[in-house]
Amino acid sequence: MISVNDFRTGLTIIVDGELYRVLDFQHVKPGKGAAFVRSKLRNLRNGNVVEKTFRAGEKVEKAMIENRKMQYLYAQGESHVFMDMESYEQIELNANQIDYELKFLKENMEVYIMTYQGEMLGVELPNTVELKVVETEPGIKGDTASGGSKPATLETGLVVQVPFFVNEGDILVINTSDGSYVSRAN
Repeated sequence: MISVNDFRTGLTIIVDGELYRVLDFQHVKPGKGAAFVRSKLRNLRNGNVVEKTFRAGEKVEKAMIENRKMQYLYAQGESHVFMDMESYEQIELNANQIDYELKFLKENMEVYIMTYQGEMLGVELPNTVELKVVETEPGIKGDTASGGSKPATLETGLVVQVPFFVNEGDILVINTSDGSYVSRAN
């Protein structure tokens, strides 16, 4: 058991029998009344994001999530196959379990698979990934880095807003938390 006063981003907890990851939290100490912690939590089983408020000092159960390093191999219909980097054991995750993460996954990419008591919960992505631009309008001479943006389709099918100077074939660094353009890869 841990106190809600010890919340930090990325912490995994159990509330009402459900597994949640802390996305954001804020300690609130009103001038009148008791202090509380306002939090934004993602349900690890269904992906829903909820906002919960806890009394200051309230105890919640900490979930021990195991992360196994695996390599994404390929898609087979609605299943996606991953291989354990040490034992070469292969597991399959259904597309609806990793719907958001599929926008960033490429074959042979190394990721962490989150498990809780043998239950596969999903994929933990790195903070950024490098993806190739497969379709975008050509840049026009005179366009500047600060002069607006255009849509670009990446190799995984993800569509991102990018600066005008980005061309087809460029490799881009993409933030996996919100799917935004960061920079061109070197």
